[in-house]
This record gives sequence, C-alpha cells and structure tokens, in this order.
Amino acid sequence: MAASSAAIAAAYPHSADADTPSDAVPVPLQQQPVHPPASDSTASTRAGSPAKQDHADKDQDGSQVDVKKAQQDFAELRRQLSRSSSLHRTLTGQKDPEKEGDEAHQEDFDLLEYLTSSADQRNAHGFKSKRVGVIWDKLSVTGAGGMKIFIRTFPDAIKEFVFSPVFMILMKAGLFAPKPRKLLDDFDGCAKPGEMVLVLGRPGSGCTTFLKVIANNRGGYLGIDGDITYGGIPAAQMAKEFRGEVVYNQEDDVHQATLTVAQTIKFALSNKTPGKTLPGETRGKFNEQVMLLLLKMLGITHTKDTLVGSAFVRGVSGGERKRVSIAEMMATRASTCCWDNSSRGLDASTALDYAKSLRILTDVFHMTTFVSLYQAGEGIFEQFDKVLVLDQGRQVYFGPAKEARPYMISLGYADLPRQTSADYLTGCTDPNERRIAEGRSEADVPTTPDAFAEAFKKSDIYARMMAERDEYRQFVAKDQVVHDDFVTAVREDKRTGVSRKSPYTVSFASQIKALVIRQIQIKLQNKLDLYVSFITSIIIALIAGSIYFQLPTTSAGAFTRGGAIFMAVLFNSFQAFNELPTQMLGRAIMWKHQRFAFYPPAALSLAATLADAPFSFVQILLFSLIIYFMAGLNGTAGAFFTFYAIALAGFFALAGFFRLLGTICSSFDVAARLASILITLMITYGGYLIPVFSMKRWLFWLYYINPLNYAFSAAMENEFRRISLTCDGNYIIPRNAGNITRYPDGLGPNQICTLVGSTAGSTAVPGSDYIRANYEYDVGDVWRNFGITVAFCIFFNLLQMFFVGYFKHGADAPQINVFRPEDKETKALNEELQANKEAFRKGEREQDLSNLIQTRKPFTWENLCYTVPVPGGQRQLLDNVFGYVKPGTLTALMGASGAGKTTLLDVLANRKNIGVVSGTVLVAGRPIGKDFQRGTAYVEQLDTHEHTATIREAFRFSAYLRQPPHISKEEKDKYVEEVIQLLELEDMADAMIGFPGFGLDVEARKRVTIGVELASKPQLLLFLDEPTSGLDGQSAFNIVRFLRKLAAAGQAILVTIHQPNSLLFEHMDRLLLLERGGRTVYFGDIGKDSIVIRSYFAKYGAHCPEKANPAEYMLEAIGAGSRRMVGNKDWGDIWNESQELVQVKHEIEELKSQGLKIQDGGSQDLETEYATNFMQQMQVVGKRTMIAFWRNPDYGFTRMFNHISIALCVSLTFLNLGNSVVDLQYRVFAIFFVSVLPAIIISQVEPTFIMGRGIFIRESSSKMYSQIVFALSQLAAEVPYSILCAVVFFLLFIYPMGFNMASSRAGYQFAMILVTEMFAVTLGQAVGALAPSIMIAAMANPFLLVIFGLFCGVTIAPSAMPRFWSAWMVDLDPITRLIAGMVSTELYDLEIKCLEREFQVFNPPSGQTCQEWAGDFVTAVGGYLDNGAATTGCKYCQFKVGQEFYQGLGISFSNRGRDIGILIAFAVFNCCLTVAASRFLKYSKR
Repeated sequence: MAASSAAIAAAYPHSADADTPSDAVPVPLQQQPVHPPASDSTASTRAGSPAKQDHADKDQDGSQVDVKKAQQDFAELRRQLSRSSSLHRTLTGQKDPEKEGDEAHQEDFDLLEYLTSSADQRNAHGFKSKRVGVIWDKLSVTGAGGMKIFIRTFPDAIKEFVFSPVFMILMKAGLFAPKPRKLLDDFDGCAKPGEMVLVLGRPGSGCTTFLKVIANNRGGYLGIDGDITYGGIPAAQMAKEFRGEVVYNQEDDVHQATLTVAQTIKFALSNKTPGKTLPGETRGKFNEQVMLLLLKMLGITHTKDTLVGSAFVRGVSGGERKRVSIAEMMATRASTCCWDNSSRGLDASTALDYAKSLRILTDVFHMTTFVSLYQAGEGIFEQFDKVLVLDQGRQVYFGPAKEARPYMISLGYADLPRQTSADYLTGCTDPNERRIAEGRSEADVPTTPDAFAEAFKKSDIYARMMAERDEYRQFVAKDQVVHDDFVTAVREDKRTGVSRKSPYTVSFASQIKALVIRQIQIKLQNKLDLYVSFITSIIIALIAGSIYFQLPTTSAGAFTRGGAIFMAVLFNSFQAFNELPTQMLGRAIMWKHQRFAFYPPAALSLAATLADAPFSFVQILLFSLIIYFMAGLNGTAGAFFTFYAIALAGFFALAGFFRLLGTICSSFDVAARLASILITLMITYGGYLIPVFSMKRWLFWLYYINPLNYAFSAAMENEFRRISLTCDGNYIIPRNAGNITRYPDGLGPNQICTLVGSTAGSTAVPGSDYIRANYEYDVGDVWRNFGITVAFCIFFNLLQMFFVGYFKHGADAPQINVFRPEDKETKALNEELQANKEAFRKGEREQDLSNLIQTRKPFTWENLCYTVPVPGGQRQLLDNVFGYVKPGTLTALMGASGAGKTTLLDVLANRKNIGVVSGTVLVAGRPIGKDFQRGTAYVEQLDTHEHTATIREAFRFSAYLRQPPHISKEEKDKYVEEVIQLLELEDMADAMIGFPGFGLDVEARKRVTIGVELASKPQLLLFLDEPTSGLDGQSAFNIVRFLRKLAAAGQAILVTIHQPNSLLFEHMDRLLLLERGGRTVYFGDIGKDSIVIRSYFAKYGAHCPEKANPAEYMLEAIGAGSRRMVGNKDWGDIWNESQELVQVKHEIEELKSQGLKIQDGGSQDLETEYATNFMQQMQVVGKRTMIAFWRNPDYGFTRMFNHISIALCVSLTFLNLGNSVVDLQYRVFAIFFVSVLPAIIISQVEPTFIMGRGIFIRESSSKMYSQIVFALSQLAAEVPYSILCAVVFFLLFIYPMGFNMASSRAGYQFAMILVTEMFAVTLGQAVGALAPSIMIAAMANPFLLVIFGLFCGVTIAPSAMPRFWSAWMVDLDPITRLIAGMVSTELYDLEIKCLEREFQVFNPPSGQTCQEWAGDFVTAVGGYLDNGAATTGCKYCQFKVGQEFYQGLGISFSNRGRDIGILIAFAVFNCCLTVAASRFLKYSKR
C-alpha cells in the first residue's frame, strides 16, 4: 500500500513537519490525523455534516489548519502522482534522480484522474464528475429461513426426479414456498459522497446482506422492502443503466487461478478503459501504467508475474490474493463500493494501509464507501466517518464513529478500555460478552435487538442522522447538477459503439477481444493440459491410422473405410465434451464480472468459442493429416481439405452443443445425465451403425436432428464420390474356399457381388452407388450437409449466448445450511449442549484439561533454512531461524505478508515435500521420529474437509483416528462435545460442512478447521496458521483464551496471528517476528504490557507510543507495511548481532539437555506412525466414505440414470429383435453398447476419487490413516451402487430386445455386466490415482476408450488389422473379453432365418440345381440355401446359426468362462494399481 502512505504524507501537511530531518523517528500512524483537509471540492460535499466539517477544519490539538497550504500540498501530491516516474516516490517519499530521471521529459497525465474521472483538470475541459451518495429508507430484507433443511441422500434424488412434475406444480401453487425470515428490519440512513461507513456486527447479524443490498445485489432474497436511492437515482434504474457504479467485493477471493496477478488486473482495466485517452497514448500502455500504480498502492508489485492460484493451484499467498481482489474492484472506478471483510488474511500493518488507502480514495474521489471488518484495530476504526452496528438484523446504531462508543456507554454498558472500539461495539450486541455498568441492570438497559433498535430511534444521534438524510435528499432533489453531472460523466466514459443506456464501458467487440485474450492466456499457461490434449490426439490418430492402414479400394475396404471416417469425425466431435466442465467451473467468476459491468455473459460464451478456435484448428489438422493419409483415403488436396473443413464443422457444432448443455443445466450432474442420453442417441442415430431406412419409424426423426449425422454423411459423400470399389474376395458368392477350386477366381456369370450397390456382371462398384444403397446418401449433398452442420454450430452458439444470461445458475444462490436429521443420540447431545451453553459462556463451567497432555517435551530448531527452486535458480524463504516452544507456553509467530510465517510452520510441522530444508529440528533434544506428524496438530489456512460430513462427525472422525487407542470411544465423544461447546458451534453441530456457497460460511468453516485439530488432543505440539482470520473479535478472543487454557494444561503451542489487538497479544508468552526473506527480527518474551519487546525495540530506536498496539507497531517499525523502516540498519542484522540471540542459543542448548533427560518412549501410544491399526482405520474411514457417497445423491443417481438412459436408448432402438441376419448384427451392435458403460462410469469416478484424494492428502499429513485404507474405502463405497446399476441396466437392456432368457445365458450376461461395472469403477480409480488433476484424467479417457473400441473386434475384425496389432493388442483389450463372452452367450445355437431382402440371389449354370452348384461352397463357409432344388434364382443366406457369425473372430462359446475370469483379473489389477499409485505418487506440492 505504498501509494496510500505517500498520499497521506503529501496530503496532510500537519502529519509531519516539512523540516523534520530524514533520520528522525517518524510519528506513529496511530498519532497521525486520519482525514485530509477538505479542498473546495471536498468541502462542498460535506455540507450538512457538522462532525465532518469540524474534523476537517481542526487538527488533533484543536488548532486551525492552514487550508491554503493544504490545498497547495494536495495539488503537489497530484502533480507527483501524475508523473509515471513517481511510483518510486510513492514508495519512499523521496526523489531519486537515478530512478526518476529528468522530470522535464516525463509524460504529464494523471493516473488518479483515470481512476475516478473527476479531477479538476478534466473539469476544466468540460468533463463531469461522479458523486453518488446512498440513501436507504425503511429498508427491510426478507430471506428464506425458519425451517430446518435436511441433508439430501440417494433416495431423495430418485424421489425428486420421479415426482419433479408434481413438485413444480405444487411450488407454482405456493404450497412449497419457503418460510420467510427477516434478515434486515427497518434500516434508515444515508452516506454522502466522500464518507466511509464501517458496518459492524457478529456473524449472522446481517452485515453481508446489508452490503449486498446497498450494492444493488438483490438476487437470492424473497423480498426487499423500503427505498434505496443513489444520488436520487432509483435502484432499478441504477441496476439497468449504471450497474458498474455500485459494486460489492465479496469475502471469498474468486479468480482464474492460472492467470498471473498482472493479467488479472489488466483484464479488469481493459473492460473499464474510458473512451477518451491522452493524445499519442495507446490503451495498452495506459492500462500497463495504471496496473503498476494499483500494484504499488497495494504492495504486491513483486507478485506481478505470479499465478493468482487457488486452494488447488499454487500461487500468491492468501493475503496477496485478497489484495488482488481489492485491486480488481478498484479498477472498476465505481462511485459506491461495498467491501465485505476485505482485510481477512492481511497482517495488521497491511490491513491499516488498506484502510488508509480507502480513506484517501474516498476523500479525493468523492466515493461512497461501506466496509465490514472483523477485528478492526483502533487505527483502522479512526479512518471511518460513520459506523453502522447490527444485531440480528436490526439497526442498533448508525452515526458518527467517534460518538459510537460514548453512545453505548450512555445506554448503560460498562466501558472496556482495553478493547478496540470496533470489538467493543460488536461486543455490546453479544449477551455473553457485554458487561452492564455498575448501578445499572437489564431492566433499564436494552438487551434484545428490538430494544436496542427502539432505544436508538429515540436517541439524539438518530434524529441528527435522519435530519442529515432529509437534508441530503432535498439537496439532491433540488440541485439536478450533481445528478446530471453523474449521468453525463458515465456516458462520456463509454467507448465508441456503446449504447447510452448500457451499463458497460466498452463495446461488445472490445469485451470479446479482452475475453479472447484472457481465455488464450488461460490455455497457454495451463501447459500440461494443452500438451496432454495434443499428445493424446496425435497418439490416437497414429493408432487408428495404423489399424486402418492403407485401406484397399475393394469391397473388403468399403465398410472399414466408413469406419475410419466415422471414427475420425466422432473423435474430433466428442473432444468437445471437455467443454462441459469448463463451461460450468467459471460461473462464479462470470457473475462477479457481470456485476462489475465488465462484460455480459453472452460475450464470454462467444469469446470462449473464438479462443478455442486456434488450438482446435491445429489439433484437428494434425489429427486429420495423420489418420487421413495413413488410412489411404483419397489423396487429392480438395478431398483432404474438404474432409478437414467437415471435421472442424462437426467439432464446433458439438462444442456449441455441449456448452449450451452446460449453460442450461444447474449442475454438472444434471448435464452429465442429459449428455449420457444425447451422446448415445447421437452415436446410434449417426447413420453408421443403423442406416436410416432400418431405424424404427417412431425414432428415425432423431436422425434428422442429429448434427453428427450431417458431419458424417458429408465426410462419407466427400470420400466415396471420388472412388470406385472393386468387388473381390469374400464378397463373391459362390467362391473357392478351403480345398474347393471349382469356381472362377474372378466374378463369373454364375456368381454375384454381395457388396451393396453392385450390378450383375460388373466387378466395379461406384462409391456413390455404394453409399446410396447402403446409407441412402447422395454425393451431391456434400456441401448441403456441411452447411447444415455449420448452421447447427451457429444455432447452438446463439442459443447459448441467450440462455447464459437467462438461466442465472449460481449467480444469486443464497447460502444455506443443511442438517442431519436427529436420532436419539444426537438429540440428547444437542439438548445437553444447549443446556450448557449459557453456563459455559458465563464462565460458570470450565473444561477439565488437567489430564490432556501426557508428554511434555520441548521443541527446538536451529539454523533453519529453506530454499525452493524457481525459474533461474533457487529462492531462500527461511534464513537461519532459531527458536523453541516450551510445553505450557503460547508462542506467537508474526510478520508481514510473504515474510515466511506459513512456510516456517510447514517446515517445523514436517509438511514440506519440495525444496531443501537445512538446520536442526529436535523434540526433547532428539530428532523427530515417525510419530511426529500424528503427535502434532496443524490448523492450516485452507479449510479443506469432507464436505458431506457434519461438524460433529468431522470432529469424531479426527478423535477416533488420532487420539491414543487406549482412550475409550465414550471419552472421545465427550471431548468432541466440549470442543463443539468451546467453538460456539452448538446450533450447528449436525450441520453439513458443505463447500463455499453451500453449507457453512467462511467463519464457521474456520472454526471447524480448528476443531478438527483440537479434537485430536495433540501430545507434542499444536501449530495454528491464522486461526483467528475471518472470525469476529469475540470469537478470536475465545480461541486465544482456549489456547491459553491448553498451554496452562501443558500444551506447546505455536500460532501465527495477523491482526492481534493488544488484548490478544498479551495472551502470548513469546513472539517470533519475521521480516521479508524469512529472517528473524526478534524472538523472546513479550512481557506484561509488552514491556520486554517494547524495551528491545526502544533500545534500537523504535519507541512504541504508550497507546499504540505493540503488535501493529512492531510490524511498522521493521517496514512490514508501507511505512519506511525505523532506523537505518536492517532489523534482521540487528538481531543477528544482538545479545538476545546469544541468549536464545544458550536457552536452546539448555532445553536440549533437559529434553535428553526425559525418558524417551514414555508413552507407548506415540511409538507408531498411526494411532490406530489397519482394521480400525478401515472401519472408521470406510463408514465415512459410505456416508459421503450416500449424501452425495447426484453422484449415485446420475450414474444410475445414465445406465437407465443408455439401456432404454439401445433396447428401444433394437426392440424385439428377430432371427434375421440384420437382427443378428443388431444384437452384436447392442452388446457393443455395453462397452460404452466404462466411458460413462470412469468419467464420473475419476473426479470423485481425485477430490477424495485432496481430502486424504490433508488428513494423511497428520497420519490419520494410510494410503491403502483410502483406496480400499473408495472402492468399497462404490460397490453397492455398481450392483444396483448393473441390475437396472440388465433388466432394461436384455429383456426388451428379446435376448436369450435361459437362466444359464441371462445369468452369464448379468455377471458379465456386473464385472464390467466393477472393471470400469476400478479403472476410473486407477486413472484417478495416476493423474495429477481431474483435467489430466479426463484427457486420458478418450485415449483409453478409443483403444478399447478399436481393438475389441467389432469396429474392425482382427483379421483385417495389421499383424502388429492383432498379435497382442486384441487379447490385451479388456473389452475383447466383454464382447466375446456376451456375443458367444447370445448367438450360440441361435437359428438364423433370412428375410427375403437378405438373400443373395444368383443363377446356377444351365442344367445344375442350386445345391449342385453352390452346395460345396455352403458346406465350407456356412449359411444355407433356401431353395437348393431350384435351377434358377438360388437364394443363399449368409448364416444358419449364430456361431457362424463369430467363428472367424476368434470367439468361442467354450471360452466364455475364461473371458469373464480375465475381465475379473483386469479389475483386480486396477485395484492393485490404485493402491500402488495412492501409496507412491505424491501430487501434493508444498
């Protein structure tokens, strides 16, 4: 936040004397004035605000301020900031000739003017300013609530689907309307331009709701009553025309994880660049300079080229990511900004700088700013003009910030001087924290939200605020200049081509351009996915090309040539299926940007298609080149490029289709259900497997609405119109076979060619005749069909662009909690929790922690260094750190963001698996053993949990697996209840944890993370990384107070705290303070009133003011924030040369020697790696995994639905098959569809397994359970659903088609389907275990599925394959066993009766009967003659019994037992591979 501190120094002449020497000790930030003097423009906006005016005219001593000088200094500040070279001055406050260069050559343009469009310079040129105050009158918000929603389970999903039409009708009738609950009730007030409002309240009081509604984010609520106006503009008009002027910054940081910080901010700026720029200035350079200013202002310049990252992608730290969110919203240049707990994750100094930045921006740019904060320090509180205090949805105070505390005291509450003002105000709304003043009682002090609100409405402050609101309302109504200026300024901002009433700043084309650039950056920076995609495509093309290698232009190559074309079109088209998850994953970011008025959702839809195009062009070109020429398709340039164009059209049509599917479906599970049906129908009715004339009349219309059909038909017509096929070999009957030599070698007069489309007596079959007869394709329709494919592409994309804004999936979903239904046990436990709640809060009951710690060993580290590999070399993150933690002490770890606090905790907790760690880490003077990780508890920053578990279940899971085995289950359960009580989670004990947006909120999830670790009763150490971040002040105090109790019981604790107030800080025994680079600044005692650490810093020139927060001051003194370091010598060097470090080393030696005297192995429980044995782990983990699957109903139901849909699609297509030749082929095709099941199953199993592995990685770091237990529990949980799916599929698949119903046949078919089901599940888990991410696993699927389909013997016979493949790959293909077993079981002894059109008719030589002429041939090759005694018109049927069909394929009925056995062996191998991969592959890098 460098720019903000420079602005403070330059704008406030009374904050530091101009003549102060450079080496003087700077005035502490707490003692500096918090508002700049009002210039003429600022003062005009503050009329009617006596408190504000008084504050602007007087300094802290009450003396008058030289306003003229202040205006001159402010002009000087703006002159400095208007030079592009002034960024260095922004950091240091000094001119550096080397860095600044010659000022005469600097460009003179104002960056701050760009950010607000309200500078005097622009006013002089006729530009208008944007000043929007906010008035809220009788504001009430109603949300859903008042009823407990239970966790959905597998049966619920089935019921919802079956009865969904009934539910929809009842909901329309209002019978299922949610019960309303007041979230906000009767709020009144106003905030004028240039004012900052601090919104305070306990979690659940309505702070977020208030900020969202003020920011005009009205979705997700049942009703909003009252009136909100923005500078006189109604909320509806504001949302329609000026949406980007009122914005809300949510608490969670939602970004594209694989973009860099610079790219993220540049993208925001590119959508907000105003239409008019300075002469000769390109928008690109302009955005670059503004981006650098924002990075400097927020102190994250060093992260410019670092990925933003996420919970699963390594990137910037949590505090830095929060600042990226701040910068992104600052780039909106909005007039009214609402910030929801935006200091979460920032250290105290940075949080103060952030608040001061908002103060400067608000004052200089006349913004209206609302901020909700937890644990706001006094320095932060002083930045605000007004405070709004909420209590359970009621407005209990709204007025000047400096009058808030006295007001609460006047109500009868005791003042708590050691509490910060923000914590005190919030505490007054907490029945368990507030204290009533002496001489007062609850009878004459408001203690309920309603009484609080009523008391406020009777107060003088309320009357003044209402008068101020009315005065401002009248001012806005009378003076239309401000309103007109605002409207004019917004419209002048718009670029060319933007409608006057559009809420967007740049044109649709510019939005598309920015989005295309962003999407391409995302793809290019995710190189692994890109490489895997291209490599997979090329390998599949090579394999397919080698199988269809140089197909002959004979009758033998006719069907296989169609197979090669179908495979090429199909693979390229269904590569687009990967667009489905991509489309859905970015929804949260899209809706955030839409609210910021960056772009409409339709722009993203179109941009995603355009950004994919270059990659798709190249990938499909490579694929087409390989398979086209290897297969020996027509080699002319026209033929190839026509094929390439058709393949592209098919891909883009299907990509548009899958994106459309992702747009209209609420979740991936719903989309997957639809996709399973539609993909099956597309393949079945694509024209290759079943010609259109053979389709059921009531289903053939599917053929005409299938885009795949038109792409395939165009490709077939393109190829076959250019070739002529020669009839030879097995397509001539009768012919020589075996020892028969009586027939002519060629096509004689008494022989016929069986190739469809042939003419009698001719060996040449024109390709056009072949496809006309076999498929009803006309070669003249190539470009018509191509055009229809392109039309499908355009149609799908247009629909997608419309529906993406129509269906607001995930945009306004309210966060809800769902609960496990109470049983007898949990009901009793919950009643006990509620009974103890009041006594526990009041301190009437205390936890007995006396027997908590059985072993008390000191923990020491010396010369600790840690380096990590970075591009170009190594980076040192820790630099010779010394320290220790004694049992029974609470040690704080502090430092600026990026100083290495989390890194040090990771290293000490033995969690790092990359980089090089050096130094010595000892427990009781001995190296750490294999029991160390489970003997320590580590509360990490990221809240990663099994989302289907309830809070009580998560705590019990940790206790069962991590507490010593000799402790009984009853004792563990009892301790879990105490942890629930401590963390104030009594009302949520049976609530499902969920995930962000569904389930517990951020604050509750943080408590769960702490509780999971506390439930383990760590015997060695307790590490906590920012356990109080995101918590309100009282909750943070309760956590620290409990840690204090744990320490008193003998626990050794090391905790990082970002924003401790004085009260929290004094609960710590010792402090380890780090500066950037991982260097130690101080390690030692804190002392009463921080006397020890104050003395240390004072000894070297940093004198902490009496009333300052020592924790904040220490960070400022070492230069952690934007202020310059106190003194001229680096504090790390001072520490390294200090006597205190010598003393620390001496104490470490003493602790080591004392530790060696402690008997090692005193506790047998700590001698093993895991606390429980294998069977206990399997029992606990297996039960949780079973429950997780049961409570993930969409997963199980989607899988079952896919089986039902595929079975019905196939069985209805091939309904009641007869005994004809075509029906025999359809039986084989139907069985081939069983091989589609693995494709559907593994695409579902992989994400589930990989997400489960993410939970396991966190839990395994604490040695809760082994890798084998994880893998086996995942498999065991899948088994019940696999059996159910197999039964459903078998019943709907086998019986409708009329398969053999004999028990020996049907039973075998069911067994094969069940084994196939388990094979697919185990394969999906094996691929998931081998893959580092879900995307990589998904990209491997097409490779596996194409391999399975190509080599199973259906698409191309083994005899037609090159010897290289047929010799080994056919037998290695698991699907070969599936096909062989099911086909032989179904076709064996099946009598075949040819239909009249299926007979091959030929004439015997004169004087011979049909039997005499063709009898030998029939005996040799099979089949039968229908009229053997005839002398003309011999009718030959190709097959007599079913086994004649598969005998040439190497399939035998006698081997079907072997086939199912081999498939079982494949499944067992997959299990072994999963266990081995889970055991040895480590994809968690930290």
